[in-house]
Amino acid sequence: MGKGEVWKGRAIVSTNIIIRRFTAVLDRLIPARCLLCDAPGDGMDLCMACLADMGANHHACRRCGLPVPPSLSLCSGCVRQPPPWSGAWVPFRYAWPLDLLEARFKFHGDLACGRVLAWMWCAAEPPPQLPDAIVPVPLHRSRLRTRGYNQALELARPLARHLGLPLVPCLGRSRRTVAQTELDAQARRGNLRDAFSVAGPVPAHVAVLDDVMTTGATMEACTRALLAAGATTVDAWALARA
Repeated sequence: MGKGEVWKGRAIVSTNIIIRRFTAVLDRLIPARCLLCDAPGDGMDLCMACLADMGANHHACRRCGLPVPPSLSLCSGCVRQPPPWSGAWVPFRYAWPLDLLEARFKFHGDLACGRVLAWMWCAAEPPPQLPDAIVPVPLHRSRLRTRGYNQALELARPLARHLGLPLVPCLGRSRRTVAQTELDAQARRGNLRDAFSVAGPVPAHVAVLDDVMTTGATMEACTRALLAAGATTVDAWALARA
């Protein structure tokens, strides 16, 4: 290792130490407050009481993540017609108070809520088998300009770092679609037909990541595009299941 590399390594370490010390001082001067109830946050913007109210998805269908009784491993829908992806990891249920944080993050530009949601996801028990890479669900460029960020990508970045997985944003929106929240299940599938394209090589085993899974129409469309592009196994990852 040359002197330049040694100096660069020491500079990085010194910078990290300064950042940690500055953050510690800032936390003492401006203590974290819970984004939901304004109670002390104990180092993060969420108190332990509100964290305990988050609906953990303890018993879920292993294919689609839908909450099921402990005695079942598959929901009735996946028994009748399994989705095109292989398995699901959805650690929370989309219910109060998580839905409040999600709405503020997704529709009101509250990135602090996004950081809390990402922290919650990183703290959840990981799936039994990890993929080769994480692929975030993309936004169409027009919606990205309006919102300013892709909520799925903002959640995927810290999770990928936490799990030590590469982030491969190979999915793109081929066309603009109507917002899924305005449609029923059947209309959602039609709305997303041929809406996604793949650019570049695709790893063999990938996980498609989104913030919330409702009917699974988005995951289905992304999965079919990735399988057609060469992926052999696709998992569906979402923070919460409606």
